[in-house]
Amino acid sequence: MSYYRHHLFFCLNQRDGDRPCCAARGAEAAFERGKAAVKAAGLAGPGKVRVNRAGCLDRCDEGPVCVVYPEGVWYTYVDASDIDEIVERHLRHGEIVERLLLPDVEQPA
Repeated sequence: MSYYRHHLFFCLNQRDGDRPCCAARGAEAAFERGKAAVKAAGLAGPGKVRVNRAGCLDRCDEGPVCVVYPEGVWYTYVDASDIDEIVERHLRHGEIVERLLLPDVEQPA
C-alpha cells in the first residue's frame, strides 16, 4: 500500500525564449488552487492525496499540464474551475474528467 492514494503533480516549468512553458500559463496559481481544493475537500494527508510541484513534465506544448498518479492520467486546464473539477471528480470520486484529458502518447513498438 502506498503512503498516499494519489499524487497530483503540476508542471511549473519556466523556459526562456519563445518555447511554451506551463509557468507562463498560470501553473503556479493552479498548483495553489489544487492544494487549497484538496485540503478544503478533506482529501489531504497520509492515505489520501498529496499535491506536488514538478519541474518539466515534458508536455509543455500541450499545457499547462498536471498528472494524477498512480493512474498516470494527464490533464490540461484553463482556470480554477477546471482544477476544482479534477479534485472533485477524479480525486474524490475516481472519475476521469474526459474533457480535460491530454491525448495518450504512442508507446514505441
